[in-house]
This record gives sequence, structure tokens and C-alpha cells, in this order.
Amino acid sequence: MKSSAAARRYSRALFAIAEESGAIDAIGGELSDMASLLDAEPALANSLFRPLHPVAQRRALLSAVCERIRSSAPVRNFYAFLIDQRRLVDFPAIHDEFGRLADDAAGRTRADVVTASPLSDAQRSRLTSALAASTGKHVELDIRVDSSLLGGAIATVGGVVFDGSLRTQLSQLRSVLNRGQ
Repeated sequence: MKSSAAARRYSRALFAIAEESGAIDAIGGELSDMASLLDAEPALANSLFRPLHPVAQRRALLSAVCERIRSSAPVRNFYAFLIDQRRLVDFPAIHDEFGRLADDAAGRTRADVVTASPLSDAQRSRLTSALAASTGKHVELDIRVDSSLLGGAIATVGGVVFDGSLRTQLSQLRSVLNRGQ
């Protein structure tokens, strides 16, 4: 998800609070819990994100949700602030940006990997090692299987694409053979 300038500002502010209190992972987990709940309950997300409902009503609903998922005081205050500023609608982008900041602080990066078939543990390990060597960071894989690939994998890390798909390899071979004629 593309984040707005406001989402980046709010996530940096929350990240600074989390970093100061040594609770980056805990607060990141709380944001993920809320994101999962909002994904699972579209009616709840609609009630919280749409300004059709009065602020007091949305605050009360959010307070009940925070109670249910046991949000910490800083996170509850952050959500209340987002409602007051009419920025709760930016929550998905704020969550994503907070995750990126936490990954950067921990020396991690995420790789979006598309494969032709499910990877074995050994293949995952080799791919993780190769991407870690090329990025200099600990790599966490987000793997998706796409049966339209003939074989191989395509990994995207921080905007850089590593295309090891069979289709690309065959295309490169075709190009080399055509130049030789």
C-alpha cells in the first residue's frame, strides 16, 4: 500500500514513542492485531474509518475494540489521536510504514517472492541466504505461488527485482541465440 505523507509522519511519531520505550516489536504487534481485526471485520473498519459516524461514537467503538484486543495505553492514545485528526482512515498505510521503520531499525528487509511451485525448506533457506548476501540485511520472505510461471522465482526486495524465472531465462537464451545468427 502506498503511504501518504501524513501516514509517514504519524507512523514516524509512533515509532519514536515505541523506540523510546523499547517497545518497537510490542507496538508493531498491536498494530498488526488491529490490522488483522479490521481485515476480518469490514463492518467494523467501515464504522471506524467513515466520518459518517460522530467522533464520540467512533472513539467509544475504538475504545471497546482496544479493550477486546488488549491494546496498550500508548497505542490507544495514538488511535484516539488519529480519530481526532480524522486520520484513522490512513491506518493501513501507517501500519505498513511502521513495519518498514521497524524492519530498517532491526536490519531486516522483506522480499516478495513469486514462485512457480511451493518451495521446500532447503530452497527457502538458499533463497534467503542469497538475498541476504545481496542486500546485506536479514531477509524475511513473503512467498506467493503463481502457477502461470513456468518455473523458477521472481524476488522483489526494496524495489529491486531479481528475476530467476524460467520464462526470463528462456527469453535471454533466445536473445543470445538470435544475436549469434
